[in-house]
Amino acid sequence: MNPEILIWARRTAGLSVKEAAHALGFKDTSSRSAAERLEILEAGEEEPSRSVLLRMAKAYRRSLLVFYLKEPPRTGDRGQDFRTVAGAQPPLFDPVLDALIRDLRGRQTIAKFLLQENEASPVPFIGIGSIDQPAEALARRMVEEMSFSLTEYRRQQTIELAFRYLRTKIEGTGVFLLLLGNLGSHHTNISTDIFRGFAIADHVAPFIVINDQDARAAWAFTAIHELAHLWLGTTGVSSISSEARIERYCNDAASEVLFPAVELEQLARIRTATLSDTIDAITTFAKDRKISRAMVAYKLQRAGVIGEARWRELGQYLRQEWLASRARREDQVDERGGPSYYVVKRHRLGNALLSLARSSLGEGILTPTKAGQLLGVKPRNVDPLLSGALLGEGR
Repeated sequence: MNPEILIWARRTAGLSVKEAAHALGFKDTSSRSAAERLEILEAGEEEPSRSVLLRMAKAYRRSLLVFYLKEPPRTGDRGQDFRTVAGAQPPLFDPVLDALIRDLRGRQTIAKFLLQENEASPVPFIGIGSIDQPAEALARRMVEEMSFSLTEYRRQQTIELAFRYLRTKIEGTGVFLLLLGNLGSHHTNISTDIFRGFAIADHVAPFIVINDQDARAAWAFTAIHELAHLWLGTTGVSSISSEARIERYCNDAASEVLFPAVELEQLARIRTATLSDTIDAITTFAKDRKISRAMVAYKLQRAGVIGEARWRELGQYLRQEWLASRARREDQVDERGGPSYYVVKRHRLGNALLSLARSSLGEGILTPTKAGQLLGVKPRNVDPLLSGALLGEGR
């Protein structure tokens, strides 16, 4: 065994020697500390037992087979990183994000195989867009492809129902839309500063992933933003940054779908308004249209209705208010309890992925084990997850 693999696996899991030794259950003894025991293994002075390797695989979120490679594999491909400005240094390595992306690519590979087995037609719009065309033109094309009605979207009673309507339209085009912001536990929650959305541009099984740690009001905007990436044929990570050219373009296209420029005149009076009055006007406007206040502020800044300084001031205020609101909601959930495990899972996975898993199992193409990998659950949980979805639980 190449001991460099052990070092690589620990570091890419974001763990120090001391943290990893604790995660592996190593104990201090009279002759050496837990950390020293791990250092000896990483130096190749001792060979790890199979039980230790199994614990490493779990703690480092790696397949057991990885530890038998001749040399450390290359860092997992995130695709493009749309969060950075051209020529800037890439963001710091984030092991939880990379683990999530590895998991997503594995799921997407299974979904693609199942669709190819069923001779599914390719999704026609992947990669046919261009950043050289106006963002408004791409917005019109996306609306037409989805058969999306802004009136119907706004007619929904709640912002959650409005997102459900949009999600149905996006998935109807052949795109899988998932809500994932951790590795299955709140201990691995990924901040929206690191990741707001992710797109896998594939002609057979394109994926959009939204960080569900984000405000629900922001989900619709992120969904269309990532859909714009699919039209451009780009795979990668998006965040809240709007500095990179491609991010501005996708932001502009998404905001045009949900907040057409012709409606800007209704907020023209806030050019000279105070910060408090601006917040009140944006709040009312966004609530009526089932969109986020941050998106309204972005559109106003891009149109020149408000300046850069006021936009950043608004962004800081809205973010702090959202963080405080989220903390209050989490306290309420702790007191009242939340929805069941299966209801939450179905909501995160979406009908498109659930339907593919159910039909593939029924046809014998998919085993329960592979279905569990596709859905991110244990094999024994596949049947109740899919049965409940079939009965319409949690709707």
